[in-house]
Amino acid sequence: MPVTLPPSPFLLRDLSSFGMTPAGLRRAMADCRVRRVLRGVFVASSVPDSPQLRLEALTLLVGGTVIACDRSAAWVHGVDVHTWAEHDVLPPVEVCVIRGNDPTELRGVRSHSRDLAPGDIVQLGSLMVTSPLRTALDLGCHLRRHDALAALDRFRAGFDLSAGQLQAQVPRFRRRRGVVQLRSLIPLSDPRAESVRESWTRLALLDAGLPGPELQWWVYVDGVPTYRLDLAYPRHRLAIEYDGAEFHEQPADRERDLARREHLRELGWTVIVVRSGDFTGNRLDGWIAQVRDLLTNQSTNLRWG
Repeated sequence: MPVTLPPSPFLLRDLSSFGMTPAGLRRAMADCRVRRVLRGVFVASSVPDSPQLRLEALTLLVGGTVIACDRSAAWVHGVDVHTWAEHDVLPPVEVCVIRGNDPTELRGVRSHSRDLAPGDIVQLGSLMVTSPLRTALDLGCHLRRHDALAALDRFRAGFDLSAGQLQAQVPRFRRRRGVVQLRSLIPLSDPRAESVRESWTRLALLDAGLPGPELQWWVYVDGVPTYRLDLAYPRHRLAIEYDGAEFHEQPADRERDLARREHLRELGWTVIVVRSGDFTGNRLDGWIAQVRDLLTNQSTNLRWG
């Protein structure tokens, strides 16, 4: 007799309540009828992902007086800052307790104590989570520099946070590890960035000492806004776009991108395409040098990619 799966996340200890065994769970996962949300927390594959689902899963796993923080808090707030590999091998849930309390030792949870003000915590259902502002600040300290900027960009966009709001909190982080990075990245953050790799691309330009590009710049054709560019230097008619296979997998998407970029070149624009392997070593140096030459020499004859 088929098992009717619950419409919400469940733990191993809940299996008997709807007539499933551990072996049945393994078969359901192999058949893609069940997926793992967090370590030890599962849900029917038909249930769509959402911040609310993540919240319910975290509540089952930690609950009580612990506070979801860092990347787990970002995840609940709808900002996923995990790496691609971590979507296959789920990392521990990151939580904290207010200093003076004992961190939890629950399996699959990374816990520590932290100094938090009342305004740093929001209650979502039965789970306490660091606020969007506090989460952005913590990630600005903890993540690698390019990922930290991407997180700041996304929180500013998603929660209408200003650079001034972020900057006003920096004195509270005095002497904390990562505060120097946080302080340097806040002025560089921009809510107009629409993807993590766009943020990485912008930071690479800025770190090379180049002027900041315009974001989401519209190119008009016959007075009509026709092409929107990820990053642009309009006076030089130079566009820089990140081309990720994860976003352009279908042949039709590729063909559309090629046609779009060819038309931009016919309009006098130079299009430099940055891909996933272009952020380190010689490949990074290569496209950065071409941008520098184009901005310096007003040339439109070079192309990367």
